[in-house]
Amino acid sequence: MSDAEEIRHWWRTSIIDMEPGKIAFRGHPIQDLIGAVSFPQMIWLMVRGDLPSRAQAALFECALVAGVDHGPQAPSIAAARMAATCGVGLNNVMATGVNMLGDVHGGAGE
Repeated sequence: MSDAEEIRHWWRTSIIDMEPGKIAFRGHPIQDLIGAVSFPQMIWLMVRGDLPSRAQAALFECALVAGVDHGPQAPSIAAARMAATCGVGLNNVMATGVNMLGDVHGGAGE
């Protein structure tokens, strides 16, 4: 196997298929998804590999919305605010808060 073939093989994924003029997520062409699926449906597709039923999508959206309200005193919010004061980018700030969610904090156990 040539170096170029080895690199292409190493970067292969079942999540996205991209080449000039083509972008597909989990086998769905991007042009079929834009305007046709909600953001929660897209997250579901990316993580699970299939599109959710209407009931699954509605429940998942409720869980996402409920997960937003932790208040300013919650540990994940405090950590994210502290990360922001360090001058890191927004993606790092959000990752700091999200990485603290689990069975004890964030209601994942519920």
